[in-house]
Amino acid sequence: MTVIVTDKGFDPDDFEGGFVPLAEASAEDTAIEIAPADDPRTLVGRLGEVAAIRVTFPAFSDGRGFTHGRDLRSLGFTGRLRATGHVIADQYAMARRSGFDEVEISDDLAQRQPEDQWLARADWKAHDYQARLRG
Repeated sequence: MTVIVTDKGFDPDDFEGGFVPLAEASAEDTAIEIAPADDPRTLVGRLGEVAAIRVTFPAFSDGRGFTHGRDLRSLGFTGRLRATGHVIADQYAMARRSGFDEVEISDDLAQRQPEDQWLARADWKAHDYQARLRG
C-alpha cells in the first residue's frame, strides 16, 4: 500500500486507474509514469489530454524528478502531478515548488517519517529563500 502526502497531510490514494510508463504509452493513455531518464518533452502536443503524471524518484539523492516536474509545468501541464519513490519529508517543499501536487510514499516510509514531519514542510510557499530575501 501507499500513502499520498499533500499540504493537508496523509491520505489514501484516490486515483483510479493505472499509470503507463512513458515508453509504452499510447495516445489513448491519460495517466503516464515518467522515469528519471525519460524526456517529458515527448508529451508536448498532448499534455492537455493527460489527466495525471507520476514521476519516479529511484533514490532521495536523485534530483532529476524535480527537473521533470518543473519542466512539465513549464510545458503547460495542468493535470495532477505526483512524485513517487524515494522522496523524503525534507524534500517535500522542493517537490511542491517544482510543481508537484502530491507525493506518494510507501507505508514503511510513512512509519519512519510520520505525518507531522511532512506537515512541518507544508507551508512551502512561506519558507523559501526568495521570500526571505524579499522580506
